[in-house]
Amino acid sequence: MSINFRSDNEAPVAPEILDAVAAVNQGFVHAYGEDQLTADLEQKFSEVFATDVLVWPLATGTAANSLAMAQICEPFGSIYCHAHAHMNTDECGAPEFFTGGAKLAGLKGDHGKLQPGDLASALDETGYLDDHEVLPSGLSLSQATEFGTVYTPDEVKSLCEVARGHNLKVHMDGARFANAVQSLGVAPADITWKAGIDLMSFGATKNGAMMAEALLVFDSSLAVQLGRKRKRAGHLLSKMRYVSAQLDACLCDDRWLAWAGNANKQATRLSVGLADLPGIELLHPVQANEVFVRMSEKISGGLYKAGFQFHLWPGTQDIFRLVCTWCTKDEDVDSLLNKASQLAVVS
Repeated sequence: MSINFRSDNEAPVAPEILDAVAAVNQGFVHAYGEDQLTADLEQKFSEVFATDVLVWPLATGTAANSLAMAQICEPFGSIYCHAHAHMNTDECGAPEFFTGGAKLAGLKGDHGKLQPGDLASALDETGYLDDHEVLPSGLSLSQATEFGTVYTPDEVKSLCEVARGHNLKVHMDGARFANAVQSLGVAPADITWKAGIDLMSFGATKNGAMMAEALLVFDSSLAVQLGRKRKRAGHLLSKMRYVSAQLDACLCDDRWLAWAGNANKQATRLSVGLADLPGIELLHPVQANEVFVRMSEKISGGLYKAGFQFHLWPGTQDIFRLVCTWCTKDEDVDSLLNKASQLAVVS
């Protein structure tokens, strides 16, 4: 037996996605995004977000984040984000590379979330050295955060207001955006452009797709020369219809929300069961599809031996991340909880 809670990146592709890819694998169509399916994505995303949206299909979230940073920040600029934001810890300097050298400024915040006061303080401390210092240019918010928490519409708005007051553009890293929308029970617009977000990375790969992300631009002025930057960075896909088909299939019948809903539900069930066990400490509120716990060696080792897979958080010895996915089943969660309960009694 092997049940995987390591990552939503390790989950299989949803059948509807494979069907969509197979359906477009017929005949010849124009390359480099000049096909009708890609063109139709703008209308479909505009309907989802209830505003005009420019859409740039991509294959990776790193490309989406990094191209977004290149659009809002000069090489001599700086971008504020949480210290544990994915772009600050897991993208090998790609945002700095794509921008030509801009600086990421990581700020602290409980449970992976930035606070308006901390952002304001950091920004108020800049601007005294003129040409000797980098120019604050952007703010990036992760939704959901790296620790599985979510920003409410009011929290997003407050942070955007601080950014606006200092002439910063605002980006949202939405690798798990669907999970955040489902958790909050709000419209996608409420935590994006209506709250002050200028552009966002829309994630699908972690939510049932094979390899499909999109850079969404709400402020059309920020799309100038984005096409050339995408090409220069090596991310203009010649057979883009296969990525566009995945995005289209995700949006169809609100599958992206249904899949995220299952992941969130299973993570909540898992966290509730684990929180009651001795030897296990829940570290962050579970608001999306990730569960962070501190576990005794007896329990973690016993679960590993029983075939359960989960992720030891880097730099720690007893903190683990368990991730639920679009296809995590009730019996998967129940099996882990039953085994953990047995180990907790023994320990």
